[in-house]
Amino acid sequence: MPSVQPGLYAIVDLDACRARALEPLAVARAFCTAPLSALQLRAKRATDRERVGLARAVAAVARAAGIPFVVNDRADIARIAGADGVHLGQDDLPPRAARRWLGPGCRIGLSTHDLAQVDGAAGEPVDYLGFGPVFATSTKEHPSPVVGLDGLRAAVARSAHPIVAIGGIRLDDLPAVRAAGARAAALVSALLEGDPAELAARAARLFLG
Repeated sequence: MPSVQPGLYAIVDLDACRARALEPLAVARAFCTAPLSALQLRAKRATDRERVGLARAVAAVARAAGIPFVVNDRADIARIAGADGVHLGQDDLPPRAARRWLGPGCRIGLSTHDLAQVDGAAGEPVDYLGFGPVFATSTKEHPSPVVGLDGLRAAVARSAHPIVAIGGIRLDDLPAVRAAGARAAALVSALLEGDPAELAARAARLFLG
């Protein structure tokens, strides 16, 4: 099964874009000018019709750039949109059901927030684990407790799967996140505090060294 590649895992968050009066498809295009590990669409408050339309549009952008495209939470929308994968939360469709639905060639990620969840994911048919929040984050309404770099190192040591670090990561944090053993780093707000294309390119360089 495919795995996540080292680098920047950029997230197009619909709420974060709207809060800054940014058009999400334009943000996706900007992110895809950088060498990304993956591009994810997160649209938690959108209607299903909005999600499908945006997912199809972003999938086309990512495909043209040769970047894997992942839909957050929804395996059904990932399949409808022709996405390369889905990223599941702890309360979403179980990974085994998602694997049966999406097939062996689809990337499946699973969010984890503590070592018990990392251990519990050991036998799941997933390609990578998201782990965090590493730092305090403002993009989740009810974030889990911050794990810090020590927690990230512990998760990397325990995990049977590659780890994508997520949660409150700033550009200046990327070398330390990489040194802690994360395969990739997921960024949201930090890529929207200026020109998204420039910030994505800088973040990719910082993480990969």
